Amino acid sequence: MGKEKNPRRVAENEAMAKARMLRTSPQKLNLVAAMIRGKAVDKALSDLTFSKKRIAADVKKCLQSAIANAENNHGLDVDELVVAEAWVGKNLVMKRGRPRARGRFGKIMKPFSELTITVRQVEEQA
Repeated sequence: MGKEKNPRRVAENEAMAKARMLRTSPQKLNLVAAMIRGKAVDKALSDLTFSKKRIAADVKKCLQSAIANAENNHGLDVDELVVAEAWVGKNLVMKRGRPRARGRFGKIMKPFSELTITVRQVEEQA
């Protein structure tokens, strides 16, 4: 008398991974996410490895998680995976401040982001 199995949120040939509370603005994270969209996963991993952006390490970790989910949970072939989607969302914003001249208060916003990566298995064209 257990609960019924939840339906999959992605298609049968897809797998997904999500990274939350990434300490960067969504705009900066989207630059790195755009760099890997539509690429084969091995090419995307090498691009992230040699990227100069600080957040690229966290994006690489999320992509590796999506690849592991595809292989272990859904039985997909790693060599045929491409980054189907990589989208960025806002998360919380820490509000900090700094005293300024004439009794004013300068707001410092410290944004967090979240990243969702979907990988899809596609058959290679010969």
